[in-house]
Amino acid sequence: MTLILFLAGLALLIVGADLLVRGAARLSLSLGIAPLVVGLTVVAFGTSAPELAVSVKGALDGQTDIALGNVVGSNIFNVLFILGVSALLAPLVVDRQLIRQEVPIMIGLSLLVGWMAWDLRLSFPEGALLVALIAGYTLLLYLQGKRAPAAEVADEMLPTGPGWLSSLPGQLMLILVGLAMLVLGSGWLVDSAIVFATALGVSELVIGLTIVAAGTSLPEVATSIIAALRGEREIAVGNVLGSNIFNLGAVLGISAMVSGTGLTVPPALLAFDLPVMIAVAVAVLPVLFTGHLIARWEGAVFLAYYLAYTTYLVLYAQDHDALDEFSLVMRTVVIPLTAITLVVVVAREFRHRRRA
Repeated sequence: MTLILFLAGLALLIVGADLLVRGAARLSLSLGIAPLVVGLTVVAFGTSAPELAVSVKGALDGQTDIALGNVVGSNIFNVLFILGVSALLAPLVVDRQLIRQEVPIMIGLSLLVGWMAWDLRLSFPEGALLVALIAGYTLLLYLQGKRAPAAEVADEMLPTGPGWLSSLPGQLMLILVGLAMLVLGSGWLVDSAIVFATALGVSELVIGLTIVAAGTSLPEVATSIIAALRGEREIAVGNVLGSNIFNLGAVLGISAMVSGTGLTVPPALLAFDLPVMIAVAVAVLPVLFTGHLIARWEGAVFLAYYLAYTTYLVLYAQDHDALDEFSLVMRTVVIPLTAITLVVVVAREFRHRRRA
């Protein structure tokens, strides 16, 4: 029954997020908001609605490990797994704005959250600051959209639907139904995740970092992979970056504000998972910088790192004898080799541009 409840909650989250995106995007366009702004905010943020629902539910119920683990795990999953798989399917083209604006914002927010968590708590004022920053970011996109020429929103970003979607009542109904499904689905998902953690003898943090994080990121998975296969490869990258920014600003911020006493940060999260999230955000910059393209081999590296990260979490949860050896190999061999490779690739790109 717990597994059925988990799967049913996951299904409600995915369908609810899709309905919310459809209704909100159509409503925004009906109100005269620029399509570019809709694509970068409503649609990208809408795919993160499951993370928001689950983390807020966890914060309200005092399950802060799930609330935090869901955000940190989702951001790691989005970059390493989703971009990795998408790049393996088709090399990803990266828009210059994403390199100059969205990637630095994602890195800055990651560093800010890491600094805020240093005292093992995300307080109400810190949550309010994160929400204010995401509001400022949305305003920036709106102003940029007003200056930019009008553009069509791609089908993957603004799904089509029946004619009644063009009416205001129809759009509001979709939004309300989507929100209701998100609330119900998040409750089922969090409750079943707690049962899983108890039954498997692992912490709620590990469950949040793995099962819950991957589950709530399924809308991003679907959007990015479909976009990559259909040739809309910039959408695959923009969706991931936009969702990560929303997770750090709105999801963490709102969760810290509604929890009353703030979110207690587990020492294990501060010692390992938060640094991994920051490192993943920073590692995106040189990869995107090299020719504005994420090649297949870079996608393979991302995917391999996510598998290694998940393997570490499983070994850690089981207190496995191989944990120390695995950690040693990652620290002394794999990570240094990857860092050297990135430096060589960036240096080669610099030389190529200077000669050109």
